[in-house]
Amino acid sequence: MTAPLRSIPVDALTEAQAAEELAALAEAIETADIAYHQNDAPVMTDAEYDALRRRNTAIEARFPALKRADSPSEAPPGAAPAAGFAKFRHGTPMLSLDNAFSPEDFAEFAKSIRRFLKLPPEEVLAFVAEPKIDGLSVNLLYEKGVFVRGATRGDGTVGEDITRNLETLEELPRRLPEPFPDAIEIRGEVFMTKADFLAFHAEQTRLHEERERRRERGEKVGEAVRIPVNPRNAAAGSLRQLNPEVTARRPLKLLAYAQGESSSPVADTHSAYLDQLRAWGFPVNPLSRALPDETAAEAFQAEMAARRAGLAYDIDGVVYKLDRLDWQARLGFVGRAPRWAIAWKFPAERAETVLQEIQIQVGRTGALTPRAVMQPVNVGGVMVQHATLHNEDEIARKDVRVGDTVILQRAGDVIPQIVAVVAEKRPAGSQPFAFPTTCPACGSHAVRPEGEVVRRCTGGLVCPAQTVERLKHFVSRNAMDIEGLGEENILKLHEEGLVRSPADIFRLAPHAERMRGWEGWGKSAKGGGTRKVANLLAAIESRRNVPLERFIFALGIRRIGEQNAKLLARHYHSLATWREKMLAATTIGSEAREELGSIQGIGPAIATELAEFFAERHNRDALDDLAREVSPTDAEDFSASDSPFAGKVVVFTGTLEKTSRDEAEAVAERLGARVTKSVSKKTDFVVVGADAGSKAKKAAELNLRTLTEDEWRAMAGLG
Repeated sequence: MTAPLRSIPVDALTEAQAAEELAALAEAIETADIAYHQNDAPVMTDAEYDALRRRNTAIEARFPALKRADSPSEAPPGAAPAAGFAKFRHGTPMLSLDNAFSPEDFAEFAKSIRRFLKLPPEEVLAFVAEPKIDGLSVNLLYEKGVFVRGATRGDGTVGEDITRNLETLEELPRRLPEPFPDAIEIRGEVFMTKADFLAFHAEQTRLHEERERRRERGEKVGEAVRIPVNPRNAAAGSLRQLNPEVTARRPLKLLAYAQGESSSPVADTHSAYLDQLRAWGFPVNPLSRALPDETAAEAFQAEMAARRAGLAYDIDGVVYKLDRLDWQARLGFVGRAPRWAIAWKFPAERAETVLQEIQIQVGRTGALTPRAVMQPVNVGGVMVQHATLHNEDEIARKDVRVGDTVILQRAGDVIPQIVAVVAEKRPAGSQPFAFPTTCPACGSHAVRPEGEVVRRCTGGLVCPAQTVERLKHFVSRNAMDIEGLGEENILKLHEEGLVRSPADIFRLAPHAERMRGWEGWGKSAKGGGTRKVANLLAAIESRRNVPLERFIFALGIRRIGEQNAKLLARHYHSLATWREKMLAATTIGSEAREELGSIQGIGPAIATELAEFFAERHNRDALDDLAREVSPTDAEDFSASDSPFAGKVVVFTGTLEKTSRDEAEAVAERLGARVTKSVSKKTDFVVVGADAGSKAKKAAELNLRTLTEDEWRAMAGLG
């Protein structure tokens, strides 16, 4: 995982350093989201994950022009649905929550609500507080009062259809008593209690040990037994079984807590909605409490912290939701999170252990990332052995050495961060860690450009680690999503010389007979390998037509994440147009380069990466080679919708009197507009508020269409 956390304070970062770190943060957070939401195998703690997001937000606040289109602050957490499950599109997105860690954070959250809604200080903000259970979020669809579909969060927009598994839960109502909307999505959390987890963990451990004894005796054994590391993983793994009968044997619980899309209103407040859930027969957390105003939150947080250890289930904080649903609707969402709710997290847990080894991993962009291997230790009920060390600056700053006793910090997941070294326990004669200057995978020089935090291998395509990592990225769930091409199979195909580039994947059919001769692919597989090869080739054929955004993301261009790829696809619509415009954008000052820079979220660093990618002949050749095998489907053209702002570029300037700037921009984006911060000849509308300055002047110079706030509201249907 790319190392994101820096020892340099945010206010001391140069622009180049900030751009470099924002790219690393986007990659690290995306990796963590996939591991947590799709694989049920988190790679960092809640505390570490939250620290990455806070660091990202702080850098974006200081360098707003560098904010990436794939910024974690804009992207919902989650991961694409896994193979083996049908896909289900949520009526409204299942997004995540921003976090608070102190009374000051919560007070700022309340102030942000007032600013957005333009509320006076004396206006009372009532909240509902709900303990935050760490389980698996689910979306339950009811039509005519009957449960018809259930799904996981997935990537926030599309989840995994786990209807049959959910039907094994005794607490899930199959029918709702009247009255009810024609259709409604109800969100909840599936979890496992502490006691049930301990019993389940003991049984899985027993089965694993029995399997290993049989294997050592040379007996036939079945599939490996997965031992869960904590209740969240146990619940998620149980609910995502391909066989519902397995799920039915697991001790799972359900609590309902939120609403998705509904054909008609259910309540005016969130507290009334929870009452309606209870009336429909859903279990609702009895510890949820309506708070009369924001000042009551601190006392409730302290109460839950004191009761936490004695609860039957794990919680890692409390969720606070604005009670009025009409205000929730106005506030809406910003990027990945609602503006009307926040998760106030508890402090992290800590433990001591010994650092045994520092490993260096090579990523697909050549980044060398250090990972700590430690003596296994129990941290808050979870056994952990690995931690990221981020980068060589972080190692030097903390002076972490092999053999050191270190303090680990954990807030509910698996891999903690190393907080500090216990200096008085350091072994005699220990030496500072020397970060390698050559790549451990290919021996090429590993260089660290001035102003950057990451040391990278210069081997490029000759580095097997980079080649394989790029191929793994290309076929991954959120990219081309080719079922059956996991890490092990990609490595095998690469070692055999059949796959050196992405296009080679689509030329495997002539090698089917050779592949069937490999151990486990056909040889000694009693026909299973024949099916394996046939299934793999069929899966590859099915991905010759993928959405353009997936295709762009799959290319692995540095700094082009999922959200950024979506933005590019939406702007250029087709592969041919995108390629043509990107090639033209390699010329600094060209119209195409100006157009690229005008896209909201495409800063100078991202534009430079795209231009540099297309400036390289071998990259264009590889892209064209791939395009001969794959035909990406064009992106949706928003200009075809009924909204007068669909597909248009809109700029707001000056002070708006009837709404906040943030709310106006959010409305414009919901109507299909691309909101930008600067005025150019590509701008379609400039909404001019009071005391407008240079942007209004430039709009006049370019003869652009300007709108008053009232004209904007009328066109937007706001009255």
